[in-house]
Amino acid sequence: MSTLELTMKIKELKELKNMADELSAEIKAIENIIKCHMGESELLIAGEYKVRWTRVTSNRFDSTSFKKAAPEIYAQYLKPTTSRRFSIA
Repeated sequence: MSTLELTMKIKELKELKNMADELSAEIKAIENIIKCHMGESELLIAGEYKVRWTRVTSNRFDSTSFKKAAPEIYAQYLKPTTSRRFSIA
């Protein structure tokens, strides 16, 4: 692939990512309008659609607090990983 072709592909990728960001923002805005309309209700029926906005409780491990409370034990369980980061500047 030539430099010109790569440059065009990178430009296309950046444009698509910008479009995806715009769509994501628009999706969030519409979701927030619906949520605002729902208020504290967990179920909304609108025509053929059922919209649920339910509370979900999950338990997560607080690694920051554990690291402060027991740094030696925390260090024993660290596992180094390697990955590759793709970025375009």
